[in-house]
Amino acid sequence: MNDQTDIAKAPQSPEPAADPLPAGREDGRLATILQVIPALGSGGGVERGTVEIAEAIVEAGGRAIVVSAGGAQVHELARVRAEHITLPVDSKNPWVMYANIGRLAQMIRDHNVDLIHARSRAPAWSAYYAARRAGRPFVTTFHGTYNTGNFLKRHYNSVMTRGERVIAISQFIAEHIRRIYGVPASRLRIIHRGVDTYRFDPQKVSAERVVQLANDWRLTDGYPVIMLPGRLTRWKGQIVFIEAVAQLKRRDIRCLIVGGDQGRGEYRRELESLVERHDLGEVVRIVDHCGDMPAAYMLSDVVVSASTDPEAFGRIVVEAQALGRPVVATDHGGARETVIVDETGWLVPPGDPGALAAAMEKVLAMDAGARAALSDAAITNASEHFSKQTMCAKTLDVYNEVLEAAARD
Repeated sequence: MNDQTDIAKAPQSPEPAADPLPAGREDGRLATILQVIPALGSGGGVERGTVEIAEAIVEAGGRAIVVSAGGAQVHELARVRAEHITLPVDSKNPWVMYANIGRLAQMIRDHNVDLIHARSRAPAWSAYYAARRAGRPFVTTFHGTYNTGNFLKRHYNSVMTRGERVIAISQFIAEHIRRIYGVPASRLRIIHRGVDTYRFDPQKVSAERVVQLANDWRLTDGYPVIMLPGRLTRWKGQIVFIEAVAQLKRRDIRCLIVGGDQGRGEYRRELESLVERHDLGEVVRIVDHCGDMPAAYMLSDVVVSASTDPEAFGRIVVEAQALGRPVVATDHGGARETVIVDETGWLVPPGDPGALAAAMEKVLAMDAGARAALSDAAITNASEHFSKQTMCAKTLDVYNEVLEAAARD
């Protein structure tokens, strides 16, 4: 390790950071890592994770480059002193994807990139062949189950299994990769998505922020609040949630569905009609995008994830626990790994309004002592197992593992 490139240690985290490992160069510089993602516009989980890993690379002393088609989150990269290069890697046009191979390969050589990390399928195809052309190691993160309905779909998805290491964001996703694509465990690394436990810290969410949000949403003082966050799409289970609220037969609660419809106006109208049909107009409200989710969690007495399809990880469930909120989630996918049943929350069968209603009623009936104990356990669970720092440290460990292997070859 005396004269070879290092990625250096990961930033401080609750778990010990990895020791520096060689990256196979002899010029003494620290490693340059290129992440490739379609765009940086939405600020969703994948985009946030990309920025967080870029920040960790820079803090570790390395150089972080992100290639995307651009977007509103590019300024976040500048804030963490990472670099952004705009290329049309969001395109699924075969000719554009082919042209991107040459563009990326040249960029890899020009910037002395040591490792390429792809986070989405369309850009991953270009990045995979560019990495081969430039003779650089290739890593992927598998973020979801994707559609596997036919051979062509499975082949298109398979690029995400072609990394020297394949990062799965949950045990559920790792098992899916092994079962569908036959990736051996030796190439798989499970790194749960991380929550920013500084931002999602109950001590850092002021009462003023919570009161302001409650006023904005015209919530009635003294009424328990049940919240289901997530974009308005059918598999997120908003219909199941409304049916469960109807079964509670209570008028002394306020239930919030928080999330934009992203153009799904017809589905939103369907939800509004269901609310009217159950005469829940005073009880259930559909709220568009919220700019202060920590405050939204803090004003909630119960946080629900009612997804009818398995969540690859389920960020909402962990964010709520980080703030000490009781959670009720569906018993499949990533929630099985993030909820400690009867200690930090409850799991119910998917698509079962009756079971969901019973679990919500159970949480609402908790006394102050039980709620305080659950809050402490939930905060500990999130901070010890699902923090951003842990995610970053483990990802840098993977980079170092791959770079060390490349140095030996």
